Amino acid sequence: MRNHTLLTDLYQLTMMNGYLKNNVADDIVVFDVFFRKNPSDNSYTIIAGVEQVIDYIENLHFDEDDLTYLRNTNLFDEDFINTLKNFKFTGDIYTVEEGTIMFPNEPIMRIKARCFEAQLIETAILNIVNFQSLIATKAARVCEAAKGDAVFEFGLRRAQGPDAGIYGARAAYIGGCVGTSNVLAGKMFNIPVTGTMAHSWIQKFDSELDAFRAYANVYPQNCLLLVDTYDTLNSGIPNAITVFNELKEKGYQPTGVRIDSGDIAYLSKKARKMLDEAGFQGLKIVASSDLDEETIYSLKIQEATVTGWGVGTNLITSKDCPALGGVYKLVAAEENGKLAPKIKISENPEKITNPGYKKVIRIYDESSKHAQADLIMLADEVINTNQPLTIFHPTYTWKKKTFRNYSIRELLIPLYIDGKLEYTRKTVQEVKEHTQKELDSLWPEYRRLKRPQLYKVDLSQKLWDLKHELVKSLRDE
Repeated sequence: MRNHTLLTDLYQLTMMNGYLKNNVADDIVVFDVFFRKNPSDNSYTIIAGVEQVIDYIENLHFDEDDLTYLRNTNLFDEDFINTLKNFKFTGDIYTVEEGTIMFPNEPIMRIKARCFEAQLIETAILNIVNFQSLIATKAARVCEAAKGDAVFEFGLRRAQGPDAGIYGARAAYIGGCVGTSNVLAGKMFNIPVTGTMAHSWIQKFDSELDAFRAYANVYPQNCLLLVDTYDTLNSGIPNAITVFNELKEKGYQPTGVRIDSGDIAYLSKKARKMLDEAGFQGLKIVASSDLDEETIYSLKIQEATVTGWGVGTNLITSKDCPALGGVYKLVAAEENGKLAPKIKISENPEKITNPGYKKVIRIYDESSKHAQADLIMLADEVINTNQPLTIFHPTYTWKKKTFRNYSIRELLIPLYIDGKLEYTRKTVQEVKEHTQKELDSLWPEYRRLKRPQLYKVDLSQKLWDLKHELVKSLRDE
């Protein structure tokens, strides 16, 4: 397990040093982790990376060479360096279960800890959660466009470095992909791996037919042939059919073909017709070639006969939206032994934070079991589900909705309490299953790719009042 303790911004350490010098390092503070906007014009975001946050916290300590490096920056005195020697996270972290669908401005993690501890972990948590949540959400969009077809993550060679390739593959699997080309990710997370051949294999042999036969001899039970090296319809498919017939005579069932260039809609329909006429109706047609959800959506409309999609660059980099803007904001701080709510005010209204020690509940329709809305509340608030519940839009307050036949679920659950891990760790397969249940709980209107319906996220009356009182008091100063 790698020690990522120094995976932080320098100002976290300078602030920690300042807290120590000002005798406030032991004051208790509360930070919320949240994002302000869904990626790729989506209506939701899948939260991923919780398991890696655990790995980070479990291995959080300063090695001697870390301390030597910090000493040599000439920014810190020995009192600070000596304090770091015994650093350990002893606070509380609440989180949504990994794979949970969340929406803008909702706390996805809540950290309550000594000021000295809570400040250090900001950067690493954001680094981990922002990236994996981004890729998991992008994968869900791609899979939504594929309408039940298998989607494979093929992005390693275009990822922004090894870690992005590894953890991007993990996140893509959580978001709905059925496998990855990334062998190391497959080993680390028990994700199914997939892949057959590149164009170089075909080019290496004297002819395309020779290349196909050579591959079929090695992998007769999993023979999927790349047919677009020279001429998909006049060479690739006919040669593939020749080899498939030879396999069939030997008692093997071929797997299919892959098309990596050209007009996928046209080529796939022609290939399907040729394969069917040759007696290979059940064979797969896999497409690749710079695909994304928009292209797949278009190809499905054009009735492309593709049954599997290999998606690389545009998925692993989330090319149209390369970052999720998750933030880590102070919402409460200890004053005279009690937690006082804190708020950040901005000239941009969307950047004004929700103050206080909070929780998030999800409201479900009891009949359909679909999610109806989320409510951000102060942690001590209680809802009686035997009574009607009315919520209102936090900006357009005249917009209201009342629920009667409903149930609720509190989304933030303990990750760490007093520095001790309380969360039951999950395999990536378990996270993937939870993600699918979350997606199934959304109405189709929230899942559509184009102009999806916006999900309701409101503030409780008590939180709304607190927020506006704080804004008014600070503006009136």
